Amino acid sequence: MTYVNDTRLANTSAPSARPALLRAAGAVATFFAGLADSWRRHRVFAETYEELNSLSQRELDDIGITRSMITRVALEAAFKD
Repeated sequence: MTYVNDTRLANTSAPSARPALLRAAGAVATFFAGLADSWRRHRVFAETYEELNSLSQRELDDIGITRSMITRVALEAAFKD
């Protein structure tokens, strides 16, 4: 009786599938890193906006900004990179 081993044939597609899997994993990791960065920037914007918006007009005058500048200042704080 003859024994045939076809393991080599079954593994021929494995090396080419591995880079595709690694690329997909890298894309997923990049997506989640971007998502985390967006969330961090949103939190910086929201916290800065809330803090500045809670100040009185006199306190805003002391730091040299007007109420109309609050959104721009908060955006600059979040996206200063």
